[in-house]
Parts: sequence; C-alpha cells; structure tokens
Amino acid sequence: MDTPHDPPPMPPAKIVVYAITLPLSLLLLIFWPAGSLGWRPGWLFVAVVVIGFGVSGLVLARVNPVIYRARSRFQPGTKGWDKALLAVILPAMVAILPVAALDAGRLHGSHVPLWLVVSGYAALLGGIAVTAWAQAVNPFFEPGVRIQSERHQRVIDSGPYRGVRHPGYSAAILLFAGMALALGSLWALVPALVASGVLILRTAWEDRLLQRELPGYPAYAARVRWRLLPGVW
Repeated sequence: MDTPHDPPPMPPAKIVVYAITLPLSLLLLIFWPAGSLGWRPGWLFVAVVVIGFGVSGLVLARVNPVIYRARSRFQPGTKGWDKALLAVILPAMVAILPVAALDAGRLHGSHVPLWLVVSGYAALLGGIAVTAWAQAVNPFFEPGVRIQSERHQRVIDSGPYRGVRHPGYSAAILLFAGMALALGSLWALVPALVASGVLILRTAWEDRLLQRELPGYPAYAARVRWRLLPGVW
C-alpha cells in the first residue's frame, strides 16, 4: 500500500498575509458599513469571534495540526460543482457582516431583543465549538469536496460524527444565523438563509458522492441516519 501524502504546509509568507488581512477584513466589513469605529456591539462581536476562534485554533494546533495543511487551499480534484456552490455560499456568508452592521449600526432598521442577541452569541460560540470538535477528530476536513485517495481517506465516526454525518455543516448553519443575531440584525438573516440553503444542497450532493466512492461510507450512513440535524434530516 502507498504511503499517504498529506498536503504541503502553508508557505510562511501566506501565513503572514492571512494573519494581517483576516483581522483587517473583519474590522472593515463591520465598521465601514456601521459608519463609526465607536459602535460598541461591533467591538463586542469582534472580541467574541477573535477569542472563540483563537481558542479553537490553539486546541487544533495541539490535537490535530495537520488540519491547517488540509484547509490551507483547495486541493486538486475538488469537484467543479462544489466550486460553483462555494461561489454562492462564501459571498453570502461574508455579506452577513456588512448587512448586519449597516442595518443595526447605521440605519437601526431592526429591533432585536436582548434575549435574541444572546441566543445569537450562543449559536455563534456553539458553531465555533462544534466546528473545532469536528476538525479535531477528522484530519480529512478540507475546504473542498473530493475523495482524498492520496491521503487514504477513511470514514470518521467518532466525536460529533456519531450523531450526524456532516457536523461541520451543522455548525456552519449555526454560525451564519448566530452572526446575524449577535450583531442585532434581522436583515442579515437573508444572506444567512441563502448561505444555509446552498450549504444544505452541498450536504446532499457530498453525501451522494461519499456513498458512491468512499469505502465504508454506506455502512456508516446506515448506522448514522441523520445528515445535519438528528431526528429531522
């Protein structure tokens, strides 16, 4: 049997670019539409996101560091239909932030009660936690859909994969809704719903691919019936 080949590490220059551009992009997407650097809900959101992803990143660096290689780029063999779906999902996901900031920070068009904002933060942190949990147990958690034959991809059935077959996507839907509500915007639920709807379609198509091409997946799917939400689908 061939030795599995993990993706190459991310070049140091790319790490530096990510470390600089991602935080700046987050600030730009929130405070430019809000019209003020003094918008306190925006700073609270930034703090929670940075701390949440920072803690999950430190945990992953310890328990499953190869995940950073796997998720550093789209690998050869990523399905064309997946790239087409991501061309909708990713812009819709990004749009949640400026729409929410424009709505809640500048126009004050939504009146979101405190309990719903708190629920948004709970969903946001829950999404971060479940994503980290799935990545911690699944070294094949790549950004694109493909069969990773060169890595000897196998079925992962531990951690959150005991309950649903695609916990990363379940977590993403929590994140989408949580981002909008945590920033106090109902209008931002529109791009969140678009991203979630296309993500559900991606789940169905990826599951179909895995059933056809990943050894052991049909038996796993027979044991774990639910794709995203236990008892529903």
